[in-house]
Amino acid sequence: MTPATPQQDLSAQWNTARRLYPIYFELAREFVIDVKPCADLEGAIDSPGKEAVEHATRWLDEMDELIQVHQLRQYLQTSSLVDQNGLVSMVQHFLAKPIKSEAIRDKIDFLLVQYFSQMAPTALPDAEVDLGYVADALGTVLGPVEGKPPVWLNALDRVLESARHCSSLDELLHGGVLEQGRKAKMQAGDLFYMPIALAAFTRFGYLMRRAFFRLMLGDLNQILDGLNELEEKGVHTIDCRRAQFSAEEPILRLRMICQSWKVMFQAEYSSGQPLRMLVDLRASVENALGRGKPAEAEVEKPSAKVKPAAAKVSAKPVAKPNAAGPSTPAKPAAKANTKAMAAAANSAAAPEFEVSVAPEWDPESGSPKAKKK
Repeated sequence: MTPATPQQDLSAQWNTARRLYPIYFELAREFVIDVKPCADLEGAIDSPGKEAVEHATRWLDEMDELIQVHQLRQYLQTSSLVDQNGLVSMVQHFLAKPIKSEAIRDKIDFLLVQYFSQMAPTALPDAEVDLGYVADALGTVLGPVEGKPPVWLNALDRVLESARHCSSLDELLHGGVLEQGRKAKMQAGDLFYMPIALAAFTRFGYLMRRAFFRLMLGDLNQILDGLNELEEKGVHTIDCRRAQFSAEEPILRLRMICQSWKVMFQAEYSSGQPLRMLVDLRASVENALGRGKPAEAEVEKPSAKVKPAAAKVSAKPVAKPNAAGPSTPAKPAAKANTKAMAAAANSAAAPEFEVSVAPEWDPESGSPKAKKK
């Protein structure tokens, strides 16, 4: 049986369109999406006729087709325009659609996780994030979530358990754990939209975010500790071609890049290529220490000793997605890697993990580029 979809009357459709219009229009500007303004919504009419509501609905439907899932992720994690009420409006807008594509499903999934992430206390222990807790938190969006969770949702707990046993980001990204999560979502079909299932997948997405972030911090700490150890051994440069850097990459520059990544990944999620670079950089450092399996392109290179200040990533709770925090400008030494990092950040159109960063990242400054005026 296909779960019922909430329907909206003309007044509700119009109110939703008015709330979403400034968000969608700004999103279109951010990603240079060619779309004309909606005259009816620009006029801010309080009591429109049926034709005006239909025009507004068609405008939103067109935008829903044009806006990709990864763009929505990127925008919502870097914009202060969308508050919790805006997220609720977006979720209800997508839930009201009579036909839901995979893209719509993924947008709903992300929006619910984003909403819950903003609602939940920063220091909330994983053990307290049970299904009842999440269902209560989503009451504003989904209404009362009743009933016993169906047995097929137990697959999500098995995937989370696998994620908890991962010892590195590489293991999470390439060990099949993420594929299990995607498979569970796809196999749910229309049952995904049952309130109890939406709550379960929101809990799953939230806890997977946390697992990802803990592993990312662990990898950065391992890299920085490895760089310190290499310096103590008198190593000046290492071969990092597998991570899209040079064959003689200075350790000082790598340290600075890791510090900029620490800011870059504060939005809890990051995407595809930057994560692969992080995984490959850890592999390059371990190879230089004689602990990892060397890539064919890499050759160990001895060098002189330098003494930059030591650093280590703190495992404190991360800031909320819309508060990335201050950044410290990096020195010009990181400039040579600007193109590689920019290309990496822009690869989010095909993310390896369903996560987001700002579309334009400047590793030299350690912060997202200013938005276009």
